[in-house]
Amino acid sequence: MREFEEPLVERPARWVTVLLALVAAGLVPWTLYLTFALPSRHVTFHYDLAWVGFDLALAASFAATAWAAFRGSQWLVALAAVTGTMLVCDAWFDVVTSQSGGEMWEAVAEAALAELPLAALCAFIVYDAETFLAATVNRFRR
Repeated sequence: MREFEEPLVERPARWVTVLLALVAAGLVPWTLYLTFALPSRHVTFHYDLAWVGFDLALAASFAATAWAAFRGSQWLVALAAVTGTMLVCDAWFDVVTSQSGGEMWEAVAEAALAELPLAALCAFIVYDAETFLAATVNRFRR
């Protein structure tokens, strides 16, 4: 294999690729529509339930990722990708839904000091799970 050639992996059915591409293309006009149609302010019931549910799912994702790392499981990369993605989403929505002033700065600090660094760790695991496992989990098995 040449240096810059991607390793071959089994491709999904062609319809899956076409469907994903169509959804990606369809989200562009939908997002433009939402830009002009949605109100800047919206009061909603169950705001607390939405955040509690998301944080419970995030905690479960962290637990599953930790379990996969401890076991050296083949699920580690997928679980780290899920956890990292959820952390970035959490940071984004914490910042954009916070009120200006102290609440905003608290959300920015939490994103900068906790959520985004942890997401970066998850990204490193996804990028190089083998090195991560060798440097952490496998060291404790001796």
